[in-house]
Amino acid sequence: MKNESTTIDVPAESSSAMKGKAPLIGVARETTSGSGGYNRGLSIFDFLLRLAAIVAALAAAATMGTSDETLPFFTQFLQFEASYDDLPTFQFFVIAMALVGGYLVLSLPISVVTILRPLATAPRLLLLVLDTAVLALNTAAASSAAAISYLAHSGNQNTNWLPICQQFGDFCQKSSGAVVSAFVSVVFFTILVVISGVALKRH
Repeated sequence: MKNESTTIDVPAESSSAMKGKAPLIGVARETTSGSGGYNRGLSIFDFLLRLAAIVAALAAAATMGTSDETLPFFTQFLQFEASYDDLPTFQFFVIAMALVGGYLVLSLPISVVTILRPLATAPRLLLLVLDTAVLALNTAAASSAAAISYLAHSGNQNTNWLPICQQFGDFCQKSSGAVVSAFVSVVFFTILVVISGVALKRH
Protein backbone atom coordinates (compact mmCIF):
# COMPACT_ATOMS: atom_id res chain seq x y z
CA MET A 1 0.00 0.00 0.00
CA LYS A 2 1.11 3.44 -0.74
CA ASN A 3 1.23 5.95 2.05
CA GLU A 4 -0.88 8.94 1.29
CA SER A 5 0.48 12.20 2.54
CA THR A 6 -1.35 15.46 2.79
CA THR A 7 0.48 18.70 2.59
CA ILE A 8 -1.08 21.80 4.15
CA ASP A 9 0.23 25.04 2.84
CA VAL A 10 0.15 27.85 5.42
CA PRO A 11 0.20 31.18 3.68
CA ALA A 12 2.98 33.27 5.05
CA GLU A 13 2.62 37.00 5.36
CA SER A 14 4.43 38.77 2.67
CA SER A 15 7.34 40.90 3.59
CA SER A 16 5.50 43.93 2.29
CA ALA A 17 2.58 43.29 4.66
CA MET A 18 4.93 42.94 7.63
CA LYS A 19 6.67 46.10 6.64
CA GLY A 20 3.31 47.84 6.54
CA LYS A 21 2.52 46.90 10.16
CA ALA A 22 5.84 47.68 11.76
CA PRO A 23 5.75 51.47 11.32
CA LEU A 24 2.46 51.67 13.26
CA ILE A 25 4.25 50.68 16.47
CA GLY A 26 7.01 53.14 15.77
CA VAL A 27 4.55 55.96 15.19
CA ALA A 28 2.74 55.20 18.45
CA ARG A 29 5.98 55.22 20.40
CA GLU A 30 7.09 58.41 18.73
CA THR A 31 3.78 60.12 19.58
CA THR A 32 3.99 59.04 23.22
CA SER A 33 7.59 60.19 23.47
CA GLY A 34 6.78 63.55 21.90
CA SER A 35 3.86 64.11 24.27
CA GLY A 36 6.03 63.25 27.26
CA GLY A 37 8.74 65.67 26.18
CA TYR A 38 6.22 68.46 25.67
CA ASN A 39 4.63 67.87 29.06
CA ARG A 40 8.05 67.77 30.72
CA GLY A 41 8.80 71.19 29.24
CA LEU A 42 5.49 72.49 30.61
CA SER A 43 6.32 71.01 34.02
CA ILE A 44 9.71 72.72 34.14
CA PHE A 45 8.06 76.03 33.24
CA ASP A 46 5.46 75.31 35.94
CA PHE A 47 8.21 74.83 38.54
CA LEU A 48 9.95 78.08 37.61
CA LEU A 49 6.65 79.99 37.74
CA ARG A 50 5.99 78.64 41.21
CA LEU A 51 9.34 79.95 42.40
CA ALA A 52 8.50 83.39 41.00
CA ALA A 53 5.03 83.28 42.55
CA ILE A 54 6.55 82.40 45.95
CA VAL A 55 8.70 85.52 45.78
CA ALA A 56 5.73 87.69 44.76
CA ALA A 57 3.35 86.31 47.42
CA LEU A 58 5.79 86.44 50.32
CA ALA A 59 7.00 89.89 49.27
CA ALA A 60 3.40 91.11 49.30
CA ALA A 61 2.78 89.67 52.78
CA ALA A 62 6.06 91.01 54.18
CA THR A 63 5.64 94.47 52.68
CA MET A 64 2.10 94.86 53.96
CA GLY A 65 3.05 93.41 57.34
CA THR A 66 5.76 96.04 57.83
CA SER A 67 3.67 99.00 56.62
CA ASP A 68 3.66 101.26 59.67
CA GLU A 69 4.13 105.00 59.90
CA THR A 70 3.90 107.51 62.75
CA LEU A 71 3.68 111.21 62.02
CA PRO A 72 6.47 113.30 63.57
CA PHE A 73 4.11 115.71 65.31
CA PHE A 74 2.16 114.42 68.29
CA THR A 75 1.22 115.52 71.80
CA GLN A 76 1.26 113.77 75.12
CA PHE A 77 -2.29 112.49 74.65
CA LEU A 78 -2.55 112.27 70.87
CA GLN A 79 -0.41 110.43 68.36
CA PHE A 80 -1.06 109.97 64.64
CA GLU A 81 -0.14 106.50 63.45
CA ALA A 82 -1.15 104.28 60.52
CA SER A 83 -0.53 100.53 60.48
CA TYR A 84 -1.83 97.58 58.54
CA ASP A 85 -3.43 96.06 61.67
CA ASP A 86 -5.67 99.11 61.98
CA LEU A 87 -7.65 97.81 59.00
CA PRO A 88 -9.20 94.29 59.02
CA THR A 89 -8.90 94.14 55.22
CA PHE A 90 -5.13 94.56 55.39
CA GLN A 91 -4.95 91.98 58.17
CA PHE A 92 -6.81 89.53 55.94
CA PHE A 93 -4.42 90.41 53.12
CA VAL A 94 -1.33 89.55 55.17
CA ILE A 95 -2.78 86.24 56.38
CA ALA A 96 -4.07 85.26 52.93
CA MET A 97 -0.82 86.05 51.11
CA ALA A 98 1.18 84.18 53.75
CA LEU A 99 -1.07 81.16 53.17
CA VAL A 100 -0.62 81.51 49.41
CA GLY A 101 3.16 81.59 49.79
CA GLY A 102 3.09 78.59 52.12
CA TYR A 103 0.97 76.60 49.69
CA LEU A 104 3.34 77.40 46.83
CA VAL A 105 6.30 76.11 48.83
CA LEU A 106 4.43 72.88 49.64
CA SER A 107 3.42 72.44 46.00
CA LEU A 108 7.01 72.38 44.76
CA PRO A 109 7.52 68.61 45.42
CA ILE A 110 4.35 67.83 43.44
CA SER A 111 5.65 69.99 40.61
CA VAL A 112 8.90 68.02 40.68
CA VAL A 113 6.90 64.79 40.36
CA THR A 114 5.26 66.13 37.19
CA ILE A 115 8.76 66.76 35.79
CA LEU A 116 9.94 63.23 36.57
CA ARG A 117 6.67 61.67 35.40
CA PRO A 118 5.33 64.01 32.71
CA LEU A 119 2.54 61.62 31.65
CA ALA A 120 1.16 61.08 35.19
CA THR A 121 -2.37 62.46 35.47
CA ALA A 122 -2.98 62.42 39.25
CA PRO A 123 -0.35 64.98 40.37
CA ARG A 124 -1.22 67.33 37.52
CA LEU A 125 -4.94 67.13 38.32
CA LEU A 126 -4.21 67.74 42.01
CA LEU A 127 -2.21 70.85 41.17
CA LEU A 128 -4.99 72.11 38.91
CA VAL A 129 -7.62 71.82 41.66
CA LEU A 130 -5.46 73.32 44.41
CA ASP A 131 -4.10 76.11 42.21
CA THR A 132 -7.63 77.14 41.25
CA ALA A 133 -8.72 77.31 44.90
CA VAL A 134 -5.65 79.29 45.99
CA LEU A 135 -6.03 81.57 42.97
CA ALA A 136 -9.48 82.54 44.28
CA LEU A 137 -7.99 83.34 47.72
CA ASN A 138 -5.18 85.35 46.17
CA THR A 139 -7.58 87.33 43.99
CA ALA A 140 -9.90 88.08 46.92
CA ALA A 141 -7.02 89.36 49.06
CA ALA A 142 -5.54 91.51 46.29
CA SER A 143 -8.90 92.98 45.23
CA SER A 144 -10.05 93.88 48.74
CA ALA A 145 -6.71 95.49 49.58
CA ALA A 146 -6.76 97.39 46.29
CA ALA A 147 -10.14 98.90 47.21
CA ILE A 148 -8.83 100.12 50.57
CA SER A 149 -5.67 101.49 48.95
CA TYR A 150 -7.78 103.42 46.46
CA LEU A 151 -9.78 105.00 49.30
CA ALA A 152 -6.54 105.86 51.11
CA HIS A 153 -5.26 107.64 48.00
CA SER A 154 -8.45 109.28 46.75
CA GLY A 155 -10.93 109.23 49.62
CA ASN A 156 -14.69 109.40 49.04
CA GLN A 157 -16.49 112.73 49.04
CA ASN A 158 -19.95 111.15 49.30
CA THR A 159 -19.12 109.53 52.61
CA ASN A 160 -16.71 112.24 53.79
CA TRP A 161 -13.78 109.84 53.81
CA LEU A 162 -10.66 111.94 53.47
CA PRO A 163 -7.54 110.67 51.69
CA ILE A 164 -4.73 109.95 54.14
CA CYS A 165 -1.85 109.36 51.75
CA GLN A 166 -0.85 113.00 51.77
CA GLN A 167 -0.02 112.61 55.45
CA PHE A 168 1.01 108.93 55.56
CA GLY A 169 3.02 108.72 52.36
CA ASP A 170 5.33 105.86 53.36
CA PHE A 171 2.44 103.76 54.64
CA CYS A 172 0.50 104.19 51.39
CA GLN A 173 3.58 103.49 49.28
CA LYS A 174 4.25 100.19 51.05
CA SER A 175 0.62 99.07 51.00
CA SER A 176 0.28 99.92 47.31
CA GLY A 177 3.47 98.01 46.51
CA ALA A 178 2.12 94.99 48.38
CA VAL A 179 -1.11 95.13 46.35
CA VAL A 180 0.84 95.26 43.07
CA SER A 181 2.95 92.27 44.14
CA ALA A 182 -0.23 90.36 45.02
CA PHE A 183 -1.68 90.97 41.56
CA VAL A 184 1.59 89.76 40.03
CA SER A 185 1.06 86.56 41.98
CA VAL A 186 -2.48 86.36 40.56
CA VAL A 187 -1.06 86.51 37.03
CA PHE A 188 1.41 83.72 37.84
CA PHE A 189 -1.37 81.56 39.26
CA THR A 190 -3.52 82.11 36.19
CA ILE A 191 -0.69 80.91 33.97
CA LEU A 192 -0.16 77.88 36.23
CA VAL A 193 -3.82 76.90 35.89
CA VAL A 194 -3.60 77.22 32.11
CA ILE A 195 -0.43 75.11 32.03
CA SER A 196 -2.11 72.34 34.04
CA GLY A 197 -5.13 72.40 31.74
CA VAL A 198 -2.98 72.16 28.61
CA ALA A 199 -0.88 69.34 30.08
CA LEU A 200 -3.98 67.33 31.02
CA LYS A 201 -5.45 67.82 27.57
CA ARG A 202 -2.37 66.26 25.97
CA HIS A 203 -2.49 63.13 28.13
